[in-house]
Amino acid sequence: MSTPPWRRNQRAHFPGVPAWGLATTRQPPEPFQVSPLAGVTREWAWGGSDGTGVRVCVVDTGVAGDHPKIGGLDRSVEVVSGDEGRLTVAECAPVDPAGHGTACAGVIRSVAPGAAITSVRALTDGKSGTGDALVTGLRWAIDQGYDLVNLSLSSTRSGLRESLHELADRAYFRRCLLVAAAHNMPVLSYPWTFSSVVSVASHDEADPMTYYYNPAPPAEFLARGVRVPVAWPGGREIRSTGNSFAAPHITGICALILGKHPWLTPFQLKTVLYLAADNTMTQNGEPHVR
Repeated sequence: MSTPPWRRNQRAHFPGVPAWGLATTRQPPEPFQVSPLAGVTREWAWGGSDGTGVRVCVVDTGVAGDHPKIGGLDRSVEVVSGDEGRLTVAECAPVDPAGHGTACAGVIRSVAPGAAITSVRALTDGKSGTGDALVTGLRWAIDQGYDLVNLSLSSTRSGLRESLHELADRAYFRRCLLVAAAHNMPVLSYPWTFSSVVSVASHDEADPMTYYYNPAPPAEFLARGVRVPVAWPGGREIRSTGNSFAAPHITGICALILGKHPWLTPFQLKTVLYLAADNTMTQNGEPHVR
């Protein structure tokens, strides 16, 4: 398969044609490999896939790459202060002093064991971090061309809304899907409330592959998030509750889908998630068979 168009360098501008256009009289439009969605089932969506070939970035507190439930990382970086105090991203050891990022990465790995995972440490203690660090880490992940970015975090700072919205739109057009956890409290925060991301809240069932479409957004999907067994630094496993752990279940499922259908666009992938949810009906009006 050739390199997808959104991973290539921007094509040259055609004289006499407005920006972003194409002179189709001189260069024909490129055929686009589209997966038909008419008969979406779970078997069609991810049957036989383990997420191999999909690059996932976890923007969080870091990830303990030596944890047996992680099995190593593709890369590990952190947001640091560079020249003149400007924030930048630098390589770092695959560690997690807080545990939150390790927990999220472990959930993704349990669902999509073949996916390549990169850690971006943008938070410090699992609860706090600067908004600028979040923006810097997320921008880096998008510009690096990751297929999926797991954001089990959000900010209530209204001053960050514009920057995060711009990054969410940039990700959408670069075919980088942001999977964002809803806030655990009924407050307004970002970026999970943006329509270009996949927003996730929790249900209280134990099956990691059970998820539901939520007909009353802004949280679009509901996945396992109550008393979830998660990886924890030091090789441990604990149980924890929160939308933070629902989001990586959906990230893992997205990795399975993209591993089988790599040309799906973000809106197609979101549509596949909707069509394959446990509470949506098949074309025959029947619920999905597990």
